[in-house]
Amino acid sequence: MLVFYLVGVGLSEPQTGMLLTLTLVGDTVVSLFLTTRADRIGRRRMLVVGAVLMVAAGLVFASTRNLWLLVLAGTVGVISPSGNEVGPFLSIEQAALSQAVTDRSRTEVFAWYTLTGSLATALGALAGGTATRVLQETVMAPVSSYRMVVILYAVLGVILVVLFSRLSRAAEAPVLGERNASSRATFAGLSGLDRSRNVVVKLSALFALDSFGGGFVVQSLAAYWFYLRFGVNPQTLGAIFFWANIFAGISALLASRLASRFGLIKTMVATHLPSNILLILVPLMPTLSLAVVVLLLRFSISQMDVPTRQSYIMAVVSPDERSAAAGITGVARTAGAAISPLFVGFMFARPALINLPFFIAGILKITYDLLLYRAFVAVQPPEETKR
Repeated sequence: MLVFYLVGVGLSEPQTGMLLTLTLVGDTVVSLFLTTRADRIGRRRMLVVGAVLMVAAGLVFASTRNLWLLVLAGTVGVISPSGNEVGPFLSIEQAALSQAVTDRSRTEVFAWYTLTGSLATALGALAGGTATRVLQETVMAPVSSYRMVVILYAVLGVILVVLFSRLSRAAEAPVLGERNASSRATFAGLSGLDRSRNVVVKLSALFALDSFGGGFVVQSLAAYWFYLRFGVNPQTLGAIFFWANIFAGISALLASRLASRFGLIKTMVATHLPSNILLILVPLMPTLSLAVVVLLLRFSISQMDVPTRQSYIMAVVSPDERSAAAGITGVARTAGAAISPLFVGFMFARPALINLPFFIAGILKITYDLLLYRAFVAVQPPEETKR
């Protein structure tokens, strides 16, 4: 929707691409800045700031065609061009949730939180598409209908400002004593991390590796592979990935039950490993039907590591550093995934190499699973040490 609007107001395709890239970079920087300070300055306060930036970005995008004003708003404001969570909300919300629930219920709450976010994203995309179609069929030109969706984005930001401002003190980080003065002035002062620094650095490196591998087969690229390999039309691709995401959402709910029985790290690895083996098998299937079946099987277990991963981060870091830990590991994942599509473009340009992204992704992600298990199987969260 955002691309259609920007092109409609007069931006060229290269200008739109530059704006979206800078917007993604800006959202990442803003997220890192707010999340690394939220535990000290206040989680509620930082969530309100993020929502205000969301409102500001939406209003500027809706009111001007000036490229440089749009660049400024997209870089400083909070507006995700990818459809995924890039701003500060996810990381700070995870920290606040962990503060408000018990250790034993944390993973289950995160599973429902993940599913709710996925459904909200899907409903938002559906509502945006339906609204623009209805407006275009009745009273508005296409670009005006897209502008109304951008204005609605700003209105939703205002609602978030109100809701976040009403958060209770229970969402705030506990005060666990003074940090080392020298570290507070350097690394801890910049990153928001002190006691949790080592574990967050290790997890960030591993998550970046996992996301770098996953970037070779993001859904848009995987869909294009089906077109290149089997000539699948866009309507069929939409149906395939609709069901794939439904299965993925359901799989997240199953993760909490497995984690309560086997542990977070073992659940992450035991579900992620077979999903990556299935990923490697997709391009080896001789027919479209078999390739789709293997893909859907992969999606049916691929998201079980999402709530368990989020829960594990919150469990093994200091409670007063959770927002910073979630923000830094999230940025590491975003950075890792941003690099690999560049290589996929070159591979898709050569028919003999179109299957290679699946093999590279699977191998890298399996390597991540093995390294994660080796490094953290002995680092147990509180709910597992109490058994």
